[in-house]
Amino acid sequence: MTQVETPQSRCRFALAWGDITPPADIYHRMWGAAKHERATGVHRPLRATVTVFEALDNATARAGDLQSPSEASENNGRRMQTAGTAPRQILLALDHCVLGALEHGRLVAHIALATGQARESILVVFSHTHGAGLMGLERASLPGGDLIPGYLRSVAERAATLVNEALAKLAPADITYGNGCCNLAAHRDFWDAERKLWACGFNPAGPADDTVLVARVTGNDGKLLASVVNYACHPTTLAWDNTLISPDYIGALREVVERETGAPCLFLQGASAELGPVEGFVGDAAVADRNGRQLAYAALSTLTAMPVPGTRFRYTGPVVSGATLGTWAHEPLTAEELADKQAWQVARWNEPLAYRPGQPTAAQVEAELQQFQADEEAARTAGDAAKAADCRAMAERKRRLLHRLSQLPAGDKFPLQVTLWRMGDAWWLGVQGEFYSVLQTELRRRFPGKAIVVATIAADWGASYFPPRELYGTGIYQETIAVVAPGSLEQVVEAVAQRIEESR
Repeated sequence: MTQVETPQSRCRFALAWGDITPPADIYHRMWGAAKHERATGVHRPLRATVTVFEALDNATARAGDLQSPSEASENNGRRMQTAGTAPRQILLALDHCVLGALEHGRLVAHIALATGQARESILVVFSHTHGAGLMGLERASLPGGDLIPGYLRSVAERAATLVNEALAKLAPADITYGNGCCNLAAHRDFWDAERKLWACGFNPAGPADDTVLVARVTGNDGKLLASVVNYACHPTTLAWDNTLISPDYIGALREVVERETGAPCLFLQGASAELGPVEGFVGDAAVADRNGRQLAYAALSTLTAMPVPGTRFRYTGPVVSGATLGTWAHEPLTAEELADKQAWQVARWNEPLAYRPGQPTAAQVEAELQQFQADEEAARTAGDAAKAADCRAMAERKRRLLHRLSQLPAGDKFPLQVTLWRMGDAWWLGVQGEFYSVLQTELRRRFPGKAIVVATIAADWGASYFPPRELYGTGIYQETIAVVAPGSLEQVVEAVAQRIEESR
Protein backbone atom coordinates (compact mmCIF):
# COMPACT_ATOMS: atom_id res chain seq x y z
CA MET A 1 0.00 0.00 0.00
CA THR A 2 1.74 3.14 -1.19
CA GLN A 3 -1.02 5.73 -0.94
CA VAL A 4 -3.77 6.77 1.43
CA GLU A 5 -6.98 8.24 0.03
CA THR A 6 -9.14 10.65 2.02
CA PRO A 7 -12.87 10.56 1.22
CA GLN A 8 -13.93 13.85 -0.34
CA SER A 9 -16.93 15.59 -1.89
CA ARG A 10 -17.20 18.62 -4.13
CA CYS A 11 -20.56 20.36 -4.28
CA ARG A 12 -22.39 23.63 -3.77
CA PHE A 13 -23.01 24.23 -0.10
CA ALA A 14 -24.47 26.72 2.34
CA LEU A 15 -25.29 26.74 6.04
CA ALA A 16 -27.46 29.04 8.14
CA TRP A 17 -28.48 28.68 11.76
CA GLY A 18 -30.69 30.45 14.26
CA ASP A 19 -31.96 30.36 17.83
CA ILE A 20 -35.21 28.45 18.44
CA THR A 21 -35.23 28.45 22.24
CA PRO A 22 -38.84 28.23 23.46
CA PRO A 23 -40.34 30.34 26.26
CA ALA A 24 -38.72 29.39 29.57
CA ASP A 25 -42.03 28.32 31.11
CA ILE A 26 -43.27 26.13 28.24
CA TYR A 27 -44.46 22.55 28.82
CA HIS A 28 -41.31 20.52 29.38
CA ARG A 29 -42.04 17.07 30.79
CA MET A 30 -40.11 14.57 28.69
CA TRP A 31 -39.65 11.82 31.27
CA GLY A 32 -42.27 9.66 32.90
CA ALA A 33 -40.47 10.00 36.23
CA ALA A 34 -40.41 13.82 36.05
CA LYS A 35 -42.35 15.63 38.76
CA HIS A 36 -42.58 18.97 36.93
CA GLU A 37 -44.67 20.00 33.93
CA ARG A 38 -43.26 23.43 32.97
CA ALA A 39 -39.62 24.32 32.38
CA THR A 40 -38.11 26.62 34.98
CA GLY A 41 -35.40 28.20 32.82
CA VAL A 42 -32.84 27.68 30.05
CA HIS A 43 -29.52 25.86 30.36
CA ARG A 44 -28.35 26.62 26.82
CA PRO A 45 -30.16 27.91 23.74
CA LEU A 46 -31.69 25.52 21.23
CA ARG A 47 -30.71 25.83 17.61
CA ALA A 48 -32.07 25.18 14.12
CA THR A 49 -29.41 24.59 11.46
CA VAL A 50 -30.12 24.48 7.73
CA THR A 51 -27.58 23.05 5.33
CA VAL A 52 -28.18 22.98 1.58
CA PHE A 53 -26.26 20.65 -0.71
CA GLU A 54 -26.42 20.89 -4.48
CA ALA A 55 -24.60 19.27 -7.37
CA LEU A 56 -21.57 21.31 -8.32
CA ASP A 57 -22.03 20.55 -12.00
CA ASN A 58 -25.29 19.18 -13.39
CA ALA A 59 -23.30 17.27 -15.99
CA THR A 60 -21.90 15.07 -13.21
CA ALA A 61 -25.24 14.61 -11.45
CA ARG A 62 -26.90 11.32 -12.26
CA ALA A 63 -30.63 11.78 -12.60
CA GLY A 64 -31.22 8.05 -13.03
CA ASP A 65 -33.43 6.09 -10.67
CA LEU A 66 -31.41 4.09 -8.13
CA GLN A 67 -34.00 1.30 -8.09
CA SER A 68 -33.28 -1.84 -10.01
CA PRO A 69 -35.83 -2.61 -12.76
CA SER A 70 -37.31 -5.52 -10.79
CA GLU A 71 -37.59 -3.43 -7.66
CA ALA A 72 -39.24 -0.60 -9.56
CA SER A 73 -41.96 -2.95 -10.81
CA GLU A 74 -42.52 -4.66 -7.45
CA ASN A 75 -41.99 -1.82 -5.04
CA ASN A 76 -45.13 -2.32 -2.93
CA GLY A 77 -45.66 1.38 -2.53
CA ARG A 78 -42.04 2.46 -2.40
CA ARG A 79 -41.44 5.96 -3.73
CA MET A 80 -38.22 7.02 -5.39
CA GLN A 81 -37.40 10.63 -6.11
CA THR A 82 -34.65 11.25 -8.62
CA ALA A 83 -32.31 14.12 -9.15
CA GLY A 84 -33.64 16.79 -11.48
CA THR A 85 -31.93 19.47 -13.50
CA ALA A 86 -30.71 21.14 -10.29
CA PRO A 87 -30.17 18.32 -7.78
CA ARG A 88 -30.55 19.69 -4.27
CA GLN A 89 -30.92 18.38 -0.74
CA ILE A 90 -32.04 20.57 2.15
CA LEU A 91 -31.21 19.35 5.66
CA LEU A 92 -32.92 20.95 8.66
CA ALA A 93 -31.43 19.92 12.02
CA LEU A 94 -33.44 20.81 15.13
CA ASP A 95 -32.44 20.73 18.79
CA HIS A 96 -35.47 18.71 19.79
CA CYS A 97 -36.13 15.11 20.70
CA VAL A 98 -38.81 14.18 18.15
CA LEU A 99 -41.93 15.50 16.44
CA GLY A 100 -45.16 13.66 15.77
CA ALA A 101 -46.43 13.06 12.24
CA LEU A 102 -48.88 15.98 12.41
CA GLU A 103 -46.31 18.45 13.71
CA HIS A 104 -43.64 17.29 11.26
CA GLY A 105 -46.03 17.46 8.31
CA ARG A 106 -47.04 21.02 9.11
CA LEU A 107 -43.42 22.08 9.55
CA VAL A 108 -42.32 20.74 6.16
CA ALA A 109 -45.43 22.08 4.41
CA HIS A 110 -44.82 25.58 5.74
CA ILE A 111 -41.14 25.56 4.73
CA ALA A 112 -41.95 24.32 1.22
CA LEU A 113 -44.65 26.96 0.72
CA ALA A 114 -42.54 29.82 2.13
CA THR A 115 -39.41 28.93 0.14
CA GLY A 116 -40.74 27.44 -3.08
CA GLN A 117 -38.75 24.27 -2.51
CA ALA A 118 -40.08 20.76 -3.15
CA ARG A 119 -41.35 19.09 0.02
CA GLU A 120 -39.44 15.91 -0.74
CA SER A 121 -36.15 17.82 -0.85
CA ILE A 122 -36.54 18.90 2.81
CA LEU A 123 -35.17 16.40 5.33
CA VAL A 124 -35.78 17.18 9.02
CA VAL A 125 -33.49 15.53 11.56
CA PHE A 126 -33.27 15.91 15.33
CA SER A 127 -30.36 16.08 17.74
CA HIS A 128 -32.68 14.01 19.95
CA THR A 129 -31.99 15.99 23.11
CA HIS A 130 -34.29 14.89 25.91
CA GLY A 131 -33.87 18.25 27.63
CA ALA A 132 -35.85 20.36 25.16
CA GLY A 133 -39.31 19.20 26.17
CA LEU A 134 -41.96 17.19 24.33
CA MET A 135 -43.48 19.54 21.75
CA GLY A 136 -46.68 17.73 20.80
CA LEU A 137 -49.94 19.50 20.04
CA GLU A 138 -51.73 16.85 22.08
CA ARG A 139 -50.01 18.42 25.13
CA ALA A 140 -51.66 21.82 24.61
CA SER A 141 -54.09 21.39 27.53
CA LEU A 142 -51.32 20.66 30.05
CA PRO A 143 -49.49 23.31 32.12
CA GLY A 144 -47.38 25.33 29.70
CA GLY A 145 -48.86 23.42 26.78
CA ASP A 146 -50.79 26.46 25.63
CA LEU A 147 -47.44 27.85 24.44
CA ILE A 148 -46.71 24.87 22.17
CA PRO A 149 -48.84 25.77 19.09
CA GLY A 150 -47.39 29.26 18.83
CA TYR A 151 -43.90 27.99 19.43
CA LEU A 152 -44.14 25.38 16.67
CA ARG A 153 -45.36 28.07 14.27
CA SER A 154 -42.37 30.23 15.18
CA VAL A 155 -40.00 27.30 14.53
CA ALA A 156 -41.51 26.78 11.08
CA GLU A 157 -41.17 30.48 10.27
CA ARG A 158 -37.59 30.58 11.51
CA ALA A 159 -36.69 27.45 9.55
CA ALA A 160 -38.15 28.89 6.33
CA THR A 161 -36.13 32.07 6.82
CA LEU A 162 -32.97 30.02 7.32
CA VAL A 163 -33.63 27.98 4.17
CA ASN A 164 -33.97 31.16 2.11
CA GLU A 165 -30.85 32.57 3.72
CA ALA A 166 -28.87 29.43 2.88
CA LEU A 167 -30.17 29.27 -0.70
CA ALA A 168 -29.04 32.84 -1.28
CA LYS A 169 -25.42 32.04 -0.44
CA LEU A 170 -24.90 28.65 -2.10
CA ALA A 171 -21.30 28.42 -3.29
CA PRO A 172 -18.79 25.77 -4.40
CA ALA A 173 -17.25 23.86 -1.50
CA ASP A 174 -15.00 20.92 -0.73
CA ILE A 175 -15.96 18.45 1.99
CA THR A 176 -13.22 16.31 3.53
CA TYR A 177 -14.03 13.43 5.87
CA GLY A 178 -12.16 11.89 8.76
CA ASN A 179 -12.79 9.32 11.49
CA GLY A 180 -11.94 9.75 15.15
CA CYS A 181 -12.87 7.99 18.38
CA CYS A 182 -14.71 9.04 21.52
CA ASN A 183 -15.78 6.89 24.47
CA LEU A 184 -18.60 9.19 25.60
CA ALA A 185 -21.15 6.67 24.33
CA ALA A 186 -21.65 3.36 26.11
CA HIS A 187 -23.91 0.37 25.70
CA ARG A 188 -27.16 0.91 27.60
CA ASP A 189 -28.93 -2.48 27.58
CA PHE A 190 -28.18 -3.56 31.15
CA TRP A 191 -29.32 -6.82 32.72
CA ASP A 192 -30.18 -6.30 36.40
CA ALA A 193 -29.42 -9.80 37.66
CA GLU A 194 -30.66 -9.09 41.17
CA ARG A 195 -34.11 -7.99 40.03
CA LYS A 196 -34.21 -10.17 36.91
CA LEU A 197 -35.05 -7.37 34.51
CA TRP A 198 -33.58 -5.29 31.70
CA ALA A 199 -32.80 -1.69 32.57
CA CYS A 200 -31.96 1.03 30.06
CA GLY A 201 -28.67 2.23 31.54
CA PHE A 202 -24.88 1.98 31.44
CA ASN A 203 -23.69 -1.53 30.66
CA PRO A 204 -19.89 -1.60 31.19
CA ALA A 205 -19.61 -5.00 29.53
CA GLY A 206 -21.51 -4.11 26.35
CA PRO A 207 -19.93 -3.06 23.04
CA ALA A 208 -20.28 0.53 21.83
CA ASP A 209 -19.44 2.14 18.50
CA ASP A 210 -16.99 4.93 19.34
CA THR A 211 -16.69 6.35 15.81
CA VAL A 212 -16.74 10.12 15.44
CA LEU A 213 -17.16 10.93 11.75
CA VAL A 214 -16.20 14.54 11.05
CA ALA A 215 -16.78 16.45 7.82
CA ARG A 216 -14.82 19.64 7.18
CA VAL A 217 -16.38 22.04 4.66
CA THR A 218 -14.14 24.62 2.99
CA GLY A 219 -14.71 27.20 0.28
CA ASN A 220 -12.68 27.66 -2.87
CA ASP A 221 -10.48 30.10 -0.97
CA GLY A 222 -9.65 27.45 1.63
CA LYS A 223 -11.69 29.18 4.34
CA LEU A 224 -13.50 26.88 6.75
CA LEU A 225 -17.25 27.20 6.18
CA ALA A 226 -18.50 24.60 8.66
CA SER A 227 -17.75 21.36 10.43
CA VAL A 228 -20.12 18.43 10.80
CA VAL A 229 -19.90 16.02 13.73
CA ASN A 230 -21.71 12.69 13.24
CA TYR A 231 -21.78 10.64 16.44
CA ALA A 232 -24.11 8.08 17.97
CA CYS A 233 -25.02 8.75 21.60
CA HIS A 234 -28.40 9.43 23.15
CA PRO A 235 -28.53 12.98 24.56
CA THR A 236 -29.84 11.69 27.89
CA THR A 237 -27.32 13.24 30.23
CA LEU A 238 -30.17 15.31 31.67
CA ALA A 239 -33.26 13.44 32.78
CA TRP A 240 -36.25 13.69 35.13
CA ASP A 241 -34.56 15.90 37.73
CA ASN A 242 -33.66 18.50 35.11
CA THR A 243 -36.20 21.32 34.71
CA LEU A 244 -34.18 23.47 32.29
CA ILE A 245 -34.55 23.67 28.51
CA SER A 246 -31.32 22.21 27.17
CA PRO A 247 -29.66 20.81 24.03
CA ASP A 248 -27.88 18.40 26.42
CA TYR A 249 -24.24 17.67 25.50
CA ILE A 250 -24.67 19.06 21.98
CA GLY A 251 -24.61 22.65 23.27
CA ALA A 252 -21.12 22.43 24.77
CA LEU A 253 -19.91 20.37 21.80
CA ARG A 254 -20.82 23.18 19.42
CA GLU A 255 -19.49 25.89 21.71
CA VAL A 256 -16.02 24.36 21.93
CA VAL A 257 -15.72 23.43 18.24
CA GLU A 258 -16.96 26.81 17.07
CA ARG A 259 -14.68 28.67 19.47
CA GLU A 260 -11.65 26.78 18.18
CA THR A 261 -12.51 26.83 14.46
CA GLY A 262 -14.38 30.09 14.04
CA ALA A 263 -17.04 28.37 11.94
CA PRO A 264 -20.48 26.86 12.69
CA CYS A 265 -20.74 23.24 13.79
CA LEU A 266 -23.59 20.95 12.76
CA PHE A 267 -24.28 17.88 14.91
CA LEU A 268 -25.96 14.81 13.38
CA GLN A 269 -27.23 12.06 15.66
CA GLY A 270 -26.10 8.62 14.49
CA ALA A 271 -27.68 5.21 15.07
CA SER A 272 -27.77 5.29 18.86
CA ALA A 273 -30.71 3.15 19.98
CA GLU A 274 -28.54 1.15 22.41
CA LEU A 275 -26.00 3.89 23.11
CA GLY A 276 -26.02 6.60 25.77
CA PRO A 277 -23.52 8.58 27.83
CA VAL A 278 -21.58 6.71 30.50
CA GLU A 279 -22.76 9.30 33.00
CA GLY A 280 -26.36 10.19 32.32
CA PHE A 281 -29.89 10.41 33.73
CA VAL A 282 -28.84 13.28 36.02
CA GLY A 283 -30.18 16.73 36.81
CA ASP A 284 -26.85 18.56 36.82
CA ALA A 285 -26.32 20.59 33.64
CA ALA A 286 -22.57 20.70 34.34
CA VAL A 287 -22.41 16.98 33.51
CA ALA A 288 -24.01 17.61 30.11
CA ASP A 289 -21.42 20.32 29.42
CA ARG A 290 -18.61 17.98 30.41
CA ASN A 291 -19.94 15.28 28.09
CA GLY A 292 -20.13 17.82 25.26
CA ARG A 293 -16.57 18.96 25.77
CA GLN A 294 -15.38 15.35 25.69
CA LEU A 295 -16.93 14.85 22.24
CA ALA A 296 -15.75 18.27 21.06
CA TYR A 297 -12.11 17.51 21.80
CA ALA A 298 -12.37 14.22 19.90
CA ALA A 299 -13.90 16.03 16.92
CA LEU A 300 -11.24 18.74 17.01
CA SER A 301 -8.49 16.12 17.09
CA THR A 302 -9.95 14.60 13.94
CA LEU A 303 -10.30 17.98 12.24
CA THR A 304 -6.70 18.85 13.04
CA ALA A 305 -5.40 15.68 11.38
CA MET A 306 -7.25 16.18 8.08
CA PRO A 307 -5.27 16.92 4.92
CA VAL A 308 -6.12 19.80 2.62
CA PRO A 309 -8.84 18.95 0.07
CA GLY A 310 -7.94 17.79 -3.39
CA THR A 311 -4.93 15.74 -2.27
CA ARG A 312 -3.85 12.22 -1.41
CA PHE A 313 -1.00 10.99 0.83
CA ARG A 314 1.54 9.03 -1.23
CA TYR A 315 4.78 7.17 -0.51
CA THR A 316 7.55 9.03 -2.34
CA GLY A 317 10.46 6.68 -1.76
CA PRO A 318 13.45 6.01 0.50
CA VAL A 319 15.95 8.51 1.84
CA VAL A 320 19.26 7.18 3.11
CA SER A 321 20.12 8.68 6.49
CA GLY A 322 21.16 7.13 9.82
CA ALA A 323 18.47 4.68 8.77
CA THR A 324 16.86 4.23 5.37
CA LEU A 325 13.73 6.30 5.80
CA GLY A 326 10.45 6.00 3.95
CA THR A 327 9.02 9.40 3.01
CA TRP A 328 5.43 10.35 2.28
CA ALA A 329 3.94 13.56 0.91
CA HIS A 330 0.58 15.05 0.02
CA GLU A 331 0.11 15.35 -3.73
CA PRO A 332 -2.72 16.98 -5.72
CA LEU A 333 -5.36 14.87 -7.39
CA THR A 334 -5.70 14.96 -11.17
CA ALA A 335 -8.49 16.90 -12.87
CA GLU A 336 -10.25 13.62 -13.66
CA GLU A 337 -10.01 12.48 -10.04
CA LEU A 338 -11.36 15.80 -8.82
CA ALA A 339 -14.29 15.43 -11.22
CA ASP A 340 -15.11 12.09 -9.57
CA LYS A 341 -15.54 13.91 -6.25
CA GLN A 342 -18.45 15.83 -7.82
CA ALA A 343 -20.53 12.71 -8.49
CA TRP A 344 -24.06 13.29 -7.25
CA GLN A 345 -27.07 11.04 -6.78
CA VAL A 346 -30.11 11.37 -4.55
CA ALA A 347 -32.70 8.75 -3.69
CA ARG A 348 -35.81 9.18 -1.60
CA TRP A 349 -38.15 6.29 -0.95
CA ASN A 350 -40.49 4.64 1.51
CA GLU A 351 -39.19 1.24 2.63
CA PRO A 352 -42.23 -1.00 3.36
CA LEU A 353 -41.75 -2.74 6.72
CA ALA A 354 -44.18 -5.24 8.16
CA TYR A 355 -45.89 -4.14 11.36
CA ARG A 356 -45.11 -6.13 14.46
CA PRO A 357 -47.79 -8.76 15.13
CA GLY A 358 -49.90 -8.35 18.24
CA GLN A 359 -49.88 -4.56 18.49
CA PRO A 360 -52.30 -3.45 21.25
CA THR A 361 -55.47 -1.68 20.25
CA ALA A 362 -56.20 1.89 21.24
CA ALA A 363 -59.06 0.64 23.40
CA GLN A 364 -56.75 -1.69 25.32
CA VAL A 365 -54.21 1.06 25.94
CA GLU A 366 -56.90 3.52 26.98
CA ALA A 367 -58.19 1.04 29.56
CA GLU A 368 -54.67 0.54 30.92
CA LEU A 369 -54.16 4.30 31.09
CA GLN A 370 -57.33 4.78 33.10
CA GLN A 371 -56.33 1.97 35.47
CA PHE A 372 -52.90 3.52 36.13
CA GLN A 373 -54.52 6.90 36.73
CA ALA A 374 -56.94 5.32 39.22
CA ASP A 375 -54.09 3.45 40.92
CA GLU A 376 -52.10 6.67 41.19
CA GLU A 377 -54.97 8.46 42.88
CA ALA A 378 -55.50 5.55 45.27
CA ALA A 379 -51.80 5.46 46.15
CA ARG A 380 -51.76 9.19 46.89
CA THR A 381 -54.80 8.85 49.10
CA ALA A 382 -53.06 6.02 50.96
CA GLY A 383 -49.89 8.09 51.36
CA ASP A 384 -47.78 5.76 49.20
CA ALA A 385 -45.74 8.36 47.30
CA ALA A 386 -43.42 5.82 45.67
CA LYS A 387 -46.26 3.80 44.17
CA ALA A 388 -48.04 6.97 43.08
CA ALA A 389 -44.90 8.12 41.23
CA ASP A 390 -44.57 4.75 39.48
CA CYS A 391 -48.23 4.80 38.43
CA ARG A 392 -47.85 8.36 37.13
CA ALA A 393 -44.87 7.29 35.05
CA MET A 394 -46.72 4.27 33.66
CA ALA A 395 -49.73 6.43 32.82
CA GLU A 396 -47.42 8.71 30.84
CA ARG A 397 -46.02 5.69 29.03
CA LYS A 398 -49.52 4.61 28.01
CA ARG A 399 -50.44 8.16 26.99
CA ARG A 400 -47.50 8.26 24.61
CA LEU A 401 -48.34 4.84 23.23
CA LEU A 402 -51.89 6.02 22.49
CA HIS A 403 -50.55 9.01 20.62
CA ARG A 404 -48.13 6.86 18.63
CA LEU A 405 -50.84 4.35 17.69
CA SER A 406 -53.12 7.16 16.54
CA GLN A 407 -50.51 8.39 14.04
CA LEU A 408 -49.36 5.08 12.56
CA PRO A 409 -50.05 4.84 8.80
CA ALA A 410 -52.89 2.49 7.86
CA GLY A 411 -52.25 -0.88 6.22
CA ASP A 412 -50.05 -3.86 7.03
CA LYS A 413 -46.76 -2.08 6.23
CA PHE A 414 -45.01 0.90 7.79
CA PRO A 415 -43.64 3.15 4.99
CA LEU A 416 -40.25 4.07 6.46
CA GLN A 417 -38.96 7.37 5.07
CA VAL A 418 -35.40 7.12 3.75
CA THR A 419 -33.21 9.73 2.05
CA LEU A 420 -29.83 8.75 0.63
CA TRP A 421 -27.59 11.02 -1.36
CA ARG A 422 -24.13 10.58 -2.77
CA MET A 423 -21.54 13.33 -3.03
CA GLY A 424 -18.28 12.04 -4.47
CA ASP A 425 -16.74 9.56 -2.02
CA ALA A 426 -19.46 10.04 0.61
CA TRP A 427 -22.97 8.82 1.19
CA TRP A 428 -25.30 10.76 3.48
CA LEU A 429 -28.21 8.78 4.92
CA GLY A 430 -31.23 10.24 6.67
CA VAL A 431 -33.60 7.63 8.04
CA GLN A 432 -36.69 7.68 10.19
CA GLY A 433 -36.65 5.97 13.59
CA GLU A 434 -34.11 4.97 16.22
CA PHE A 435 -31.73 2.29 14.95
CA TYR A 436 -29.26 0.14 16.80
CA SER A 437 -25.73 1.10 15.80
CA VAL A 438 -25.37 -1.96 13.56
CA LEU A 439 -27.01 0.17 10.86
CA GLN A 440 -23.93 2.38 10.63
CA THR A 441 -21.26 -0.16 11.55
CA GLU A 442 -22.46 -2.63 8.92
CA LEU A 443 -22.73 -0.05 6.14
CA ARG A 444 -19.26 1.27 6.94
CA ARG A 445 -17.89 -2.28 7.06
CA ARG A 446 -19.30 -3.07 3.63
CA PHE A 447 -18.02 0.11 1.99
CA PRO A 448 -14.53 0.79 3.34
CA GLY A 449 -12.86 3.88 2.00
CA LYS A 450 -16.19 5.66 1.69
CA ALA A 451 -17.58 8.12 4.19
CA ILE A 452 -21.02 7.01 5.38
CA VAL A 453 -22.77 9.82 7.26
CA VAL A 454 -25.77 8.41 9.16
CA ALA A 455 -28.45 10.70 10.57
CA THR A 456 -31.30 8.90 12.31
CA ILE A 457 -34.37 10.39 14.08
CA ALA A 458 -35.42 11.85 10.72
CA ALA A 459 -38.96 12.98 9.86
CA ASP A 460 -41.54 12.01 12.51
CA TRP A 461 -40.98 9.49 15.26
CA GLY A 462 -43.73 7.08 14.22
CA ALA A 463 -41.25 4.36 13.31
CA SER A 464 -40.01 4.14 16.91
CA TYR A 465 -37.08 1.74 17.62
CA PHE A 466 -35.25 -0.68 15.33
CA PRO A 467 -33.51 -3.43 17.34
CA PRO A 468 -31.74 -6.38 15.70
CA ARG A 469 -33.84 -9.44 14.99
CA GLU A 470 -32.35 -11.47 17.85
CA LEU A 471 -33.46 -8.99 20.53
CA TYR A 472 -37.17 -9.39 19.87
CA GLY A 473 -38.89 -11.12 22.76
CA THR A 474 -36.13 -10.35 25.28
CA GLY A 475 -38.00 -7.58 27.09
CA ILE A 476 -35.35 -4.93 26.37
CA TYR A 477 -37.03 -1.52 26.36
CA GLN A 478 -36.31 -0.74 22.73
CA GLU A 479 -37.88 -3.93 21.45
CA THR A 480 -40.91 -3.69 23.71
CA ILE A 481 -42.03 -0.48 22.01
CA ALA A 482 -40.89 -1.34 18.44
CA VAL A 483 -43.81 -1.11 16.01
CA VAL A 484 -42.22 -3.03 13.13
CA ALA A 485 -41.58 -6.75 12.85
CA PRO A 486 -38.33 -8.60 13.58
CA GLY A 487 -35.94 -8.31 10.66
CA SER A 488 -36.89 -4.70 9.83
CA LEU A 489 -33.48 -3.29 10.77
CA GLU A 490 -31.79 -5.90 8.62
CA GLN A 491 -34.13 -5.11 5.71
CA VAL A 492 -33.21 -1.42 5.86
CA VAL A 493 -29.49 -2.23 5.92
CA GLU A 494 -29.89 -4.38 2.80
CA ALA A 495 -32.03 -1.80 1.00
CA VAL A 496 -29.53 1.00 1.60
CA ALA A 497 -26.52 -1.19 0.80
CA GLN A 498 -28.12 -2.30 -2.47
CA ARG A 499 -28.49 1.28 -3.65
CA ILE A 500 -24.93 2.15 -2.72
CA GLU A 501 -23.65 -0.97 -4.48
CA GLU A 502 -25.68 -0.30 -7.65
CA SER A 503 -24.27 3.21 -7.92
CA ARG A 504 -20.58 2.28 -7.78
